[in-house]
Amino acid sequence: MVHPVTARRALHSRFVQRLHRRYEKELPLLAPGLPDREAMRACYQTLRERGLDVGGALRVLRQLVMERLAVLDCDGGETMPDIALSVTWLAEMALDIACNEAFGQLDARFGAPLKPDGTRCNLWIMGMGKLGARELNVSSDIDLIYIYECDGETGGRPGPDGQPSGAGRTSFHEYFTRAVKIIYALVGETTEHGFVFRVDLALRPNGNSGPTVSSLDALEEYLMVQGREWERFAWMKSRCVAPRSSIEDGSGQALRNVVLPFVFRRYLDYNVFESLRVLHRQIRDHAAKRSAGRPERANDVKLSRGGIREIEFTVQLLQVVRGGQFPELRTRPTLEALERVARAGLMTPEIADELAEAYTFLRRVEHRIQYLDDQQTHLLPTNEDDMEWIAHTMGYENACPFLQDLMRHRELVAREFDALLGGDNECKGCQKKGGGDIARSADDIGELTALLAATPALAQRVEQWRDHARVQALRLETRARLMRLMQRTVQWLHEDGPQQGVTTDGVLRFIDWIETLLRRESYLAMLLERPAVHERLLRLLGVAKWPARYLIQHPAVIDELTSNAMLEERFSAADFQDELRRRIESLQSTGEDDEESLLNLLRRAMHAETFRTLARDLDGRLTVEQVADDLSALADAVLDIATRWCWQRYLPRARKLGWCGPDDADIADRFAIIAYGKLGGLELGYGSDLDVVFVYEDDCDRAGEVYAGLVRKLISWLTVKTGEGDLYEIDTELRPNGNSGLLSITLDAFEAYQLQRGSNTAWVWEHQAMTRARCCFGSARLRAHFERIRSAVLTAERDPAALAEEIVAMRRRMGQAHPQQADVFELKHSHGGMIDIEFVTQYLVLLHSRQHAAMIENRGNIALLERADDLGILPGQVGHAAATAYREMRRMQHRARLDEESTAFPEDMLQSQGDAGRALWREVFGAPW
Repeated sequence: MVHPVTARRALHSRFVQRLHRRYEKELPLLAPGLPDREAMRACYQTLRERGLDVGGALRVLRQLVMERLAVLDCDGGETMPDIALSVTWLAEMALDIACNEAFGQLDARFGAPLKPDGTRCNLWIMGMGKLGARELNVSSDIDLIYIYECDGETGGRPGPDGQPSGAGRTSFHEYFTRAVKIIYALVGETTEHGFVFRVDLALRPNGNSGPTVSSLDALEEYLMVQGREWERFAWMKSRCVAPRSSIEDGSGQALRNVVLPFVFRRYLDYNVFESLRVLHRQIRDHAAKRSAGRPERANDVKLSRGGIREIEFTVQLLQVVRGGQFPELRTRPTLEALERVARAGLMTPEIADELAEAYTFLRRVEHRIQYLDDQQTHLLPTNEDDMEWIAHTMGYENACPFLQDLMRHRELVAREFDALLGGDNECKGCQKKGGGDIARSADDIGELTALLAATPALAQRVEQWRDHARVQALRLETRARLMRLMQRTVQWLHEDGPQQGVTTDGVLRFIDWIETLLRRESYLAMLLERPAVHERLLRLLGVAKWPARYLIQHPAVIDELTSNAMLEERFSAADFQDELRRRIESLQSTGEDDEESLLNLLRRAMHAETFRTLARDLDGRLTVEQVADDLSALADAVLDIATRWCWQRYLPRARKLGWCGPDDADIADRFAIIAYGKLGGLELGYGSDLDVVFVYEDDCDRAGEVYAGLVRKLISWLTVKTGEGDLYEIDTELRPNGNSGLLSITLDAFEAYQLQRGSNTAWVWEHQAMTRARCCFGSARLRAHFERIRSAVLTAERDPAALAEEIVAMRRRMGQAHPQQADVFELKHSHGGMIDIEFVTQYLVLLHSRQHAAMIENRGNIALLERADDLGILPGQVGHAAATAYREMRRMQHRARLDEESTAFPEDMLQSQGDAGRALWREVFGAPW
């Protein structure tokens, strides 16, 4: 009896036929539907009650579950992930039962393995591969590693009083070694009822030559000292699968602290490319040997070209390379991993969808192959009837269209795999005779210098490597990579020339940059693996000096150059915040969300986005105004995220201080950040400070103390230097009373200060600053409150002459600190320069906002000057001419800073711009300051 799905197609399976003959009476014991944990546990208990021992009940249960899955898959249309999950649940349950049985037997003989504190020493069964990822196939073996918590001795078998007698004491290692043997006997041995699962321990430390069970300390030492690159891929999918008690009490998480640093390195890790390349070559060679003279063995849906393994390798490689810096990539299931790498921009969504479709297709085929005879095989059958049956159960009329789709999927997989891992793609001619032995020549640097004879400056620079301590200390393999990389660089310089953006200046800066990173071999590996990244980097370094300095400080950002779409995009604050939320959720899931991790996470993300903007800027994709907009939006987003994260960390302290709000209160409802200066005016540049003022609106008794503490912590979060650098320098001098004032004040106090209420009031220069102020963090209510304050400040009635006198006097004092030079125009400080234009704009806003509400809007100097012309505040086109001049001066200032050059130019070079700025000043203030 098969219920509720009729086994029509499934009965072609010889395995299903055998099960029906052998277990016809037992089949109804498994509850209808897809077998879950509860259904399996209930069926197991029934089998035990019928007289079967533990091993027998588990084996019969396995046969009933396999029959049900074959029927649901072939006749009921059940999905592949659900089939795999049911098999995984069966393995977990069987291992849990076997553990408890083993512990019961051994406790009676040797006593329980108790630690000094009286608690039981844990045994953790680590499921690797498909078991760890909950992706077991229907005839899979299970890759296991047994780890016990610590060393010690059992107390001996219990005496008559139930207490340890001391007799029969044994070491924890011996105890758990015996436990592993019992577990294997219950799960892995073949009896009259077959087996539960084939068990493979080859992935344990030291492989088949190592002990069957290791202590946690021994595992940690092995991974640190002997762990090989391919083992990182195996451990990436590891998961504590039994006993159930270790999962429920969370003790199994102790392994994550050992495994995560081994699998995911702190820096981008392109060294794994070659390791995976070697492993894949070995797998293909093994498959080729197996199929030699046996052409039917070439149709392996797992190991052959374009098979399941290549999909797994493709996604795992992307995860391992970047998972150290991007925790949201750390997931075990292949289909979920494909979604995440696509979301992270490491693969196009279209390719990810196609690979997911191919993976599902190939796994469904794999299941059908295994349903035939319950064999652990992945070879397509040579029997025509079997092939037709597979096609029919996959929804095809016959085998021809099925095989066509199979080949289509495999070709796609092979193409994407080769694109990712198809070698280091070195340019033609970069490999010399002797290939990989380049660095074994004693005069390799001399040979490279000879290639640079046409560019003496480069030849001299490379020649210095003969005696460079860092170069001499390199491993032979790393030295070879360096030479190959430089050969490619030289070839591009000579063959492609400046028209491709590879210039001598860029190569010199590249040498300076790479010298600082020689100990981080993964960057050499990355540039060899990704010629497009190498070329983009050379072009970028050839444009300006400052990017090279930024890359030395933050080398990991060059990974951003791997994205072909990066230059076409613009910064999105929403995407940035969503991405960081996913990353912190990933860290929380593994208990890694400590304060240092959050600080580094935020810094990495900010530096990556800054570099993306820089790359677009240097490629001519953005105007100066767009660069400023994007950098300002990035700063706003960083302040938003940092404030929220910081508040969650600070909340326990706030509670102790007497803060009375609910734990789930949105900090933005009570606390706001006012941006001034370049950030306030949306004119932020690379490396700019943030001029901010912190305000709050809270009626808790000790709110002042609470928010002052929050601000101190937030400033520390933003400015402290970690291994990933810092975020921003914070300037709070514009707060009421400057450096002598409180770090945070109430909005009401801020309003009173700005609106001249009371004896402690704002100066005119502070009102000038308000023309460029905006609320960059806070709820809509707080933002509206601030805008009312700002509008009241800007529309206050003022004496034109007194206002002009104050502003001119301040400009004069600034000018005295920067004396004018004859025949030189300094963009910022000269007569008619940027500060003159900014002061005029601020004067116009403060004087005319009362009559012209359009002047209140914080739109930046250029837009406000043009608006003043349009409103008739300025005569003729004076405002438009000054706006055009200001735009050009900003562009030249931006360029000069990127090149780390002076912003002082010959007077005649900026004659028209200076004239426009001076004309604006004369029109508004008369004589020069």
